[in-house]
Amino acid sequence: MCGIVAAASNRNVVPILLDGLVRLEYRGYDSAGIALADNNKVLRIRKQGKVAELHKEIKKQQNFKSSTGVAHTRWATHGEPSEINAHPHISVDDDANNEIALVHNGIIENFADIRESLTVKGYVFSSKTDSEAIVHLIHFYRKNHDLIGAVARATADLVGDFAITVIEASNPNKIVGARHGCPLIIGLGLDENYFASDAGALIALTSRFVVLKDGDVAQISSDQFSVFNQELDAVDRKITTSSMTASSFSKEGYRHFMEKEIFEQPEVVRRAYGDYVTGAIKGALFEKSDIIDLGDIKHIQICACGTSYYAAMIAKLWVEHFTHIPTSVDIGSEYRYNTIARQEGSLFIAISQSGETADTLAALRKAKQQNYIGTIAICNVLESSLAREADRCLPTSAGPEIGVASTKAFVSQLVSVALLGLTLGDKCWFFQRSKTTSAL
Repeated sequence: MCGIVAAASNRNVVPILLDGLVRLEYRGYDSAGIALADNNKVLRIRKQGKVAELHKEIKKQQNFKSSTGVAHTRWATHGEPSEINAHPHISVDDDANNEIALVHNGIIENFADIRESLTVKGYVFSSKTDSEAIVHLIHFYRKNHDLIGAVARATADLVGDFAITVIEASNPNKIVGARHGCPLIIGLGLDENYFASDAGALIALTSRFVVLKDGDVAQISSDQFSVFNQELDAVDRKITTSSMTASSFSKEGYRHFMEKEIFEQPEVVRRAYGDYVTGAIKGALFEKSDIIDLGDIKHIQICACGTSYYAAMIAKLWVEHFTHIPTSVDIGSEYRYNTIARQEGSLFIAISQSGETADTLAALRKAKQQNYIGTIAICNVLESSLAREADRCLPTSAGPEIGVASTKAFVSQLVSVALLGLTLGDKCWFFQRSKTTSAL
């Protein structure tokens, strides 16, 4: 986990970026940094440690301000926690021609090959990160393309998962972003626009978001945004309005977020049960009965990772109890690579708090290729990839989870799978009885 926030505005964006980093700090504690594009140069400050250390350093530099910038809070993967490995990373050639700065979430699997190729071309690497390979690769392609074209060309060469935002000194009014496998959204403000890896970073600024899909390359300025596919053909992405509030991302008098989320559990249970009583669960799952023929279900396959896997193990017991349908559970990372044939008449269920868990998402995509009779996501984030790609999404309605140890999110999953079991049991019984009656 790492956190990205970027802003293009008509005002100084440093306070926006710092506030976003504070809200995203739960995603990365080891270092943080900001890069600004201003007057044909890139200004950068990075600090090891928490965002507060970065804030102290910025206070010392009165001229550290601009209307365009990118920021990042890091959780180390490649390269130990240090200032030199902290984001943003910068690329510039020997003639100091057009500095480019980048922040990156994810893991690039072929970064060593890219690094070796660029070293031969004269690029010097100062960090041990995979992210620095991306910014140098973009700089290399920038010599023959504009920035968005360079980003599209560079990301096509990457193997792995990423969300990136990029600025350049020669065009300080625009920010380019791209994603594959890691979340990245656009926030739409008043005379300013934003990128972020999590809507929570921007919820104090806007409730209007554009969720990017895998392969999207996007560009923002203070007054407009554009989204393209990998070939730079324009694509439409709808604007959604979030119901989250800034209070969801504050401790509201509790000592820490984990304590707050523990005390939110009764309301989460009430909310989930309310969805069942009002018929919202049945509506979400079965409003298009032609997609999932419940009478044909002979087996249920559940996939999840981490804490959600524990919820899946309990779900197996409850679903079998209510439906009498054999149910299997696999960890997403194992299911995606196994060679076990799909059972006839099998329904696929994926469970994830974020809806962006890479292995669970890969498992869902494998299931869709294997022609299950239907796919259902049990997920807390309706804008996530998992929620969008499944045939049906059952929202757990837990609200934002900031604490590292799962509390209310796990409880909400248990409530949701119990209610799903009841709903499936009722529906399967009805369909089976209808078929039996029609045969008489």
